[in-house]
Amino acid sequence: MSVVDVSRPVVAPVQAPPAQRGVVAIGVAVAVVVGLAVNNAAGWKLTVLYAIGLALGLVLFHSRFGFTSAWRQLVTVGQGRAIRAHMLMLGVACLLFSVLLGSGASLSGTPEGTVAPAGLGVVLGAFLFGVGMQVGGSCASGTLFAVGSGQTAILFTLGGFIAGSVASAFAADWIKLLQNTGPSVSLADTPLGYTGALIISLLVIGAIAGASVLIERRRTPPPIEQPPTERGVLRALRGSWPLWIGALLLAGLNALTLFVSGHAWGITSAFGLWGAKILGWVGIDISGAPFWRVPENAAKLSASVLTDRISVMDFGIMIGALIAAALAGAFTLHRKIPWKLAVGAVLGGVVMGIGARLAGGCNIGAYFSGVASFSLHGWLWGAMALIGTFAGVALRPLFGLTNPKPSDSVC
Repeated sequence: MSVVDVSRPVVAPVQAPPAQRGVVAIGVAVAVVVGLAVNNAAGWKLTVLYAIGLALGLVLFHSRFGFTSAWRQLVTVGQGRAIRAHMLMLGVACLLFSVLLGSGASLSGTPEGTVAPAGLGVVLGAFLFGVGMQVGGSCASGTLFAVGSGQTAILFTLGGFIAGSVASAFAADWIKLLQNTGPSVSLADTPLGYTGALIISLLVIGAIAGASVLIERRRTPPPIEQPPTERGVLRALRGSWPLWIGALLLAGLNALTLFVSGHAWGITSAFGLWGAKILGWVGIDISGAPFWRVPENAAKLSASVLTDRISVMDFGIMIGALIAAALAGAFTLHRKIPWKLAVGAVLGGVVMGIGARLAGGCNIGAYFSGVASFSLHGWLWGAMALIGTFAGVALRPLFGLTNPKPSDSVC
């Protein structure tokens, strides 16, 4: 089912493989243990955020809601269905964020939108991220749910992501200079406030959705294949979900994150923390790096990762995707990974790690949450990541990766 193309022929559902009950049991047990540990370390609020992370993992897996593939399909064959799903997600998130930010409703004081400078840091960082996600085969959210669902090759991407984030800590002063070359602009800083910001955002979103339809009509992209699914109630637990369902749920869960924590959803800042922790465990202390000398960051480094909001949600996404994949019978560990693919995954991850730090966030923290918070830098991030996608698509064959062709169906 499509977000816009309601006239498309309905694809008959195919029965999904049997549920992997042993893996489901392990996933549920891990989910409970981690949830109890988070509650013990940080209390109920972070436990709720962890539960939201679990839900995000389920939604991302079942809807196959991707950013990397969406931009690649648009660039290579003109398929805009996933881009329109992005616009639906952003439009609903903008509506929900306008209510929360405008009213100040939150369980953690006054909620703060993700508003950041629209400077050279975003321009360079988002471009690099766009390149890296095509070479690495995944974005930030995609990396987490792919790792959780057993796609072993994406572990290389995650490892590169962490390495790039760790390296960025040593260049934090230069990164901050690049980020501060532009102003922090919120569309809500007008006489009409959040109402005006919502109207402007919806007009831009509508224009982008319309442009994607025009591109499709001009290029006539191949049809989209649906993955195996189920009928009725079983589809919610084991089957594929329409993209529009994923879009609505992701928007709602991001807004719920803002309501509970006072901050929008983010992902990649945790990767630098994990890398620093891992190095510390093996006797390498990087607490003297410029990034970790900042008091707020130093406090996170000395504390447990179970008290870090973004880390806790990231853990939830991976575990939620694991449970969802096992229920769908789709959890598979890939043991034989071509060396070119592995090299591309690592390099793509490194580039994304550096790019995310330059831009102040990834496809979630900067693009999704930035646009939903009415920050100009969110739109700039999306534009530059799309440009980076063109370069990344051109590099993919070097690492044994293929791109969609007009004669192929895409999924």
